[in-house]
This record gives sequence, structure tokens and C-alpha cells, in this order.
Amino acid sequence: MSIEFGWWNKDETGKYQVFVSVHGGNIEWKRKQGHHASWEAHPPSDDDRARLVSEAERRVPRRLITQKQFDEIKRLSSEQEPGRIAGRRHRSSPEL
Repeated sequence: MSIEFGWWNKDETGKYQVFVSVHGGNIEWKRKQGHHASWEAHPPSDDDRARLVSEAERRVPRRLITQKQFDEIKRLSSEQEPGRIAGRRHRSSPEL
């Protein structure tokens, strides 16, 4: 089951939306600035990682995620790498 988180950040470039998807040991960070812009990879800052843990922590008492899922999110967010990316859409095409 995929768990998704989202929030808005603001910095010197302006306001942008952050989207985090956690699925099966993978974590994917994306950002989008503007309604018609496409999603792009987002290198998470320490504040982003803390915000992810905070958002996940708020979901545990409401039983939206389990304690085991929370522990996995906490572990993945503490890693410096954005997480391994697996799946069909991330495979490279064969050489023709």
C-alpha cells in the first residue's frame, strides 16, 4: 500500500508543493511550482525530512498508518539518499 504526503513550502524561489510517496521500502520526493508545471525530483532538506516524520506522526493516533509503517517512514527519511526507485516507469529502455 502506498502512503502519500504533501505540503507547501516557501523559499527565495517562491511557493512550491512537495509530494512524498512511500511504497515498499521506496521513497520518492517530488516538487511542483505552479498549477501548470510538471512534477520534478526534489532533493529533500533536513526540514523536509522533519516535516515528513511530523506528518506521519500525526496519522498514527488516527489509525491512518500503523506503527510499523511509521517506523519505516522514519527510517527512510533519515537516509541521506532519496531512496531506491523501482518499478516499470523507472526502467531504462533497451538499446535499439
